[in-house]
Amino acid sequence: LLLNREMPIISVGKKAVLAELGSYLTDEKFSDLLFDYGLELDEVDDTDQNDVQYRVELPANRYDLLSFDGLLRALKVFQGTIKAPTYQLTDPGKKLTLTIEPSTSAVRPHCVAAVLRNVTLSAESLASFIDLQDKLHMNLGRRRTLVAIGTHDLDTIAGPFKYCAQPPDQIKFKPLNQEREFSATELMEFYKSDNNLKAYLHILENQPLYPVIYDSKGVVLSMPPIINGDHSKMSVNTKNIFIECTAVDLTKARIVLNTIVTLFSQYCSSQFTVEPVDVIQTSGNAVTYPNLTNRTEVISSCLANKKIGISLSSVDTAKLLTKMCLTSRVDPDGDTIHVTIPPTRADILHPCDIYEDIAIAHGYNNIAMSVPQTNTVAHQFPVNKLSDKLKENIAMAGFTEVFTFSLCSSADISTNIGKEAAAASDAVVVANPATLEFQVVRTTLIPGLLKTVASNRKMPLPLRLFEISDVVLLDRSSEVGARNERRVAAIFYGRSSGFEVIHGLLDRILQLLEVVPFKEYRIEEAQNSMFFPNRCARIVVNEVELGMFGILHPEVLKNYDLPLPCSVLELNIEPFVC
Repeated sequence: LLLNREMPIISVGKKAVLAELGSYLTDEKFSDLLFDYGLELDEVDDTDQNDVQYRVELPANRYDLLSFDGLLRALKVFQGTIKAPTYQLTDPGKKLTLTIEPSTSAVRPHCVAAVLRNVTLSAESLASFIDLQDKLHMNLGRRRTLVAIGTHDLDTIAGPFKYCAQPPDQIKFKPLNQEREFSATELMEFYKSDNNLKAYLHILENQPLYPVIYDSKGVVLSMPPIINGDHSKMSVNTKNIFIECTAVDLTKARIVLNTIVTLFSQYCSSQFTVEPVDVIQTSGNAVTYPNLTNRTEVISSCLANKKIGISLSSVDTAKLLTKMCLTSRVDPDGDTIHVTIPPTRADILHPCDIYEDIAIAHGYNNIAMSVPQTNTVAHQFPVNKLSDKLKENIAMAGFTEVFTFSLCSSADISTNIGKEAAAASDAVVVANPATLEFQVVRTTLIPGLLKTVASNRKMPLPLRLFEISDVVLLDRSSEVGARNERRVAAIFYGRSSGFEVIHGLLDRILQLLEVVPFKEYRIEEAQNSMFFPNRCARIVVNEVELGMFGILHPEVLKNYDLPLPCSVLELNIEPFVC
């Protein structure tokens, strides 16, 4: 599972917007223009005395818009003031080479490279260049774990270049913006106190070999994915830029390289040209990067109209696509459209992505609302219908409903509730968690209730809270290896334990579920490390254990900073769904 992240936001100066797009643009008109292009103006920041900053929210897959250069270029094409550029590789005669050594295979096996020649950078464009790298590191590079970018002043180094992996004690260089040389081992220790770089140290920690890139004179260009060398540091005086991307995912490395060179090749004296580099693979074969070849997709105009719900001619559809930097031409048959996908548009994976651009260019507000042609009769899922009825009745019993996060820390489902740490191994783990609080999918509702109580313990007592929601349990028999289970959980927090209140709520819930006490349902004494000794019972319905309730152990309360006693109930309601 991948945890969703916030949409990328870039800052664009108002002066640059007026200069590039037209002085007539007010804040409102710029917001409208962005909306027409499928974007959103998140904020107008006027705290900077020199220039108003527009904060623009972008789709996470539009890497070509991650710098203000790319955004303004796309908007100018959309307005029709310029044509979408064509990107070309130059012929330098003898290409620079970068050799990948076999030692990198266990660390970061892939590397791609390119050169931008005769660039003219201002302080603003250099800052934008660096900001683009940061955004690509966070977005496509997944915090540098998949891709790391290095950019260098080519005039300070000499090819051919070598990409290898060495023991950390053998790597010595002066890192970016430092005054002395460090060994790689010293660097890893030094950057543990650096607020920016310490987040990436775990990628190399405990690795026997660290990746490093050298030039022909033994100068260290970078130790990816941590830091570049100071020797090849870029400045506004840089005229030739060497770009390298090391990666564990070659496809993402190619996209990152293409994004950087296409966005900033406009600063070359010969605009939109890139000098290729031959990368010598471990097999000895040479692969030339970047690949800036356009590809072509063929779509049907009639099918596009049907999918979107509009009625446009093929010629008009092609014009709309051209506004979106997708140069298009209509086939003589009048329906087929040949769409040229430039190297900047890595987000175009399927004809549906092209249909989306047609809809954006046409304007979502211009699509007429219509009644669906298919008649269906909807009904509520039985488990949701049961949940809603229980919620209403539990609320009438004096309990307040809460909604807690489905994700929690490993400790919340193990040590924090009195269980062994190994209990967390039974949970679905989140890949690349944003914080330690969102490491796994919850296997019980109780930690969420305890956190809610902890955040509201200054409210008038007692607190009576409940939640009816899903937990996720590993299940090898399931197609996806896990299954959802709907549960009800309740908590009583006050100066007394409230055990009798929770017990009464359990009786009421089972009464609503039409379970006959003593005959179909009973409670049995149980021992559970989460609960106070001899103050815990299991809930057995038709000879099947469906839940537990009792008074929480003082150590559990201490873990959530709760000074007063507390009783909880948790019950699986799935068996009662008809």
